[in-house]
Amino acid sequence: MSTPTVVLVHGAFADAASFAAVVPELLDDGLSVLVPAVPNRSLVGDAAYIASVVRQVEGPVLLVGHSYGGAVITVAGTEENVVGLVYLAGYALEEGESLGELQGGFPDSDLATALVYRPYPVEGGPDGTDVYVDAGKFPAVFADGVDPAVVRVLAVSQRPLAAAAFAEGAPAAAWKTKPSWGLVAAADHTINPDVERFGYRRAGATVTEVDSPHLVMLAHPGAVTSLIREAVRATSA
Repeated sequence: MSTPTVVLVHGAFADAASFAAVVPELLDDGLSVLVPAVPNRSLVGDAAYIASVVRQVEGPVLLVGHSYGGAVITVAGTEENVVGLVYLAGYALEEGESLGELQGGFPDSDLATALVYRPYPVEGGPDGTDVYVDAGKFPAVFADGVDPAVVRVLAVSQRPLAAAAFAEGAPAAAWKTKPSWGLVAAADHTINPDVERFGYRRAGATVTEVDSPHLVMLAHPGAVTSLIREAVRATSA
């Protein structure tokens, strides 16, 4: 039996540590796990980076993407050794579709009025724009229900997303050829849960709903781990 390596892909406003409650459980299962740091500079560039990580893994890979990480695995998942996709409160984009286009078909979440924009230097060109969640609004919008002692650290240690990433169309949609699973965070104030439901339904994903805020891996790690285990079992050859 060939069991896939689980590659956990974080999203915007968080980093690899957002999987801290899930990783020990997966390791205790005897699974191989990787949690790379996503640059969060552009959808195409971030997907290319994750694809490069995937190519260096011997054997099959199960990609797990949270939030914006869902868009990243949608593109990177076309790598030959990817055997499945797991979306956690994530974006399952159609080929050619951008984050902004998918979100634009639904009412705004509370995130829309909680964003902060800051410039960052781009070598040889004009400054880019980084997007953060206002630290004061971060707990309610992003991590309601998570340990407040943890959230106060997360709020001031965000990994931002470049604004340009919101407008980039996905050059591929791996769910068209790979099995997928999707977790809807039904109490999500960062992404409208209907955006998650729509994307998963279109992808033909196996869907689970959890009454959770956006940062579901820390709020409900057991539900996340169970879904990943289900996908591992289904994709083990």
